[in-house]
Amino acid sequence: MSDVALWWTALGVGAVVLVVAIVLLQVFLNELHRIEEGSLAIWHAGRQVAANTAATWQLQVTSQGLDALTAEALRHDALFSSGAPDGDGSAS
Repeated sequence: MSDVALWWTALGVGAVVLVVAIVLLQVFLNELHRIEEGSLAIWHAGRQVAANTAATWQLQVTSQGLDALTAEALRHDALFSSGAPDGDGSAS
């Protein structure tokens, strides 16, 4: 092979390597975008979970309040079911 043919071969191989490198870098970039979108979705979901569970410490107090309310409602039900007189003295 002559020197010119070797140069053209080297240029051709270099062009092929360049095209392959560009394609591989583009595939890599596309995967990075896909991973970034997935991680952002996970981040937003995590923030929503954190916002939804920020006040779970108050559930114990709420539960105690509901227990007291239920007990009071049951006392009212028992009072009204027993036929006790109203506040004005007449039977219900």
